[in-house]
Amino acid sequence: MAWRSCSVLLRLTGEDALRSSARGGRISVQQRCIFRKVTRTPEQKGAKHNLKEPPPAEAPPPGRYSQRPPPSPPRDFGRLLKPLVFTVGFTGCSFGAVAIYQYECLKARVQSYFDAVRADGLEKPRPQKQGNVRKEINQWWNSLSEGQRTVAGIIAANVIVFCCWKIPSLQRSMVEYFTACPSSKSLYAPMLLSTFSHYSVLHLAANMYVLWSFSSSAVSMLGREQFIALYLSAGVVSSFFSYFCKTATGRFGPSLGASGAIMTVLAAVCTKMPESQLALIFLPMFTFSSAYALKAIVAMDTAGIVLGWRYFDHAAHLGGSLFGIWYIMFGQELIRKINTPFVKLWHELRTGGGRGGGGGGEGGAV
Repeated sequence: MAWRSCSVLLRLTGEDALRSSARGGRISVQQRCIFRKVTRTPEQKGAKHNLKEPPPAEAPPPGRYSQRPPPSPPRDFGRLLKPLVFTVGFTGCSFGAVAIYQYECLKARVQSYFDAVRADGLEKPRPQKQGNVRKEINQWWNSLSEGQRTVAGIIAANVIVFCCWKIPSLQRSMVEYFTACPSSKSLYAPMLLSTFSHYSVLHLAANMYVLWSFSSSAVSMLGREQFIALYLSAGVVSSFFSYFCKTATGRFGPSLGASGAIMTVLAAVCTKMPESQLALIFLPMFTFSSAYALKAIVAMDTAGIVLGWRYFDHAAHLGGSLFGIWYIMFGQELIRKINTPFVKLWHELRTGGGRGGGGGGEGGAV
């Protein structure tokens, strides 16, 4: 499969967003085919060999080649049961872990406050860090918004994985664990790891540019912890949706890229702020509402699945967009209801039941 890419760039309230382009290779925003070159024997010279299938058991007679289409992997939907369980379990664990983390952070802040009151301001002031370079870095870091500081770690992880693609000795492991395909031996880890994987520098730059552009709006709307849980869960959900559509259509192929998770962030922002104005970066004079842009994106990805377009992994894009819409409309409230008794249970375990125990007083304060 040869997937080429195009780019669409949007700007949200003065910030550029949704840039997704790749050039000079078989790469799409979410999907890229990666196969090793097969050396042809002299008898096969001039013939087109399908790189997806192993050579036939018996070589064809000289001058004659089979014209039958190569067999596709079986459409075994039962194989998707475990990835579905993994998707649900990973999403639940992500938001549950975030709830516990928020509880612990709140408890630590309360404890720090009381410690400061007891110290009565007797603590010595911390010395300022020396060095002009470190000072400039600190000033730059502090000048960033909370959302930009949040996605900085995600961008760093993507850059590290991109560099690993350039190491020849790691190619086999990268293809196995950092590309997602329902016919692969490894099904679970690639659902998450592939969302941090980019093979082309343009692919990486486009996706990270979009994430950086929407980070401030998304984090201010959701909070840092909830944003991270949503982003990681969105990567797994979009990968599973890609698995399902590939199995249903029989169009198997490896996928990689963060665009599925980024589509969730974009859809969440557009759903929460439908009246905000977007614009094509190359045509800034034409603006349209984010609600209209979201409808157009969903319609395009739906058409891409139905018509079999292979420029992008439209299934992953659509799955990410639908997950972002669901999260804003229903998911936040549902997760809050589930996490409330879960955090209460954690609080009781953390404080020894909260009654009569030595830590009961602290637990009541939190």
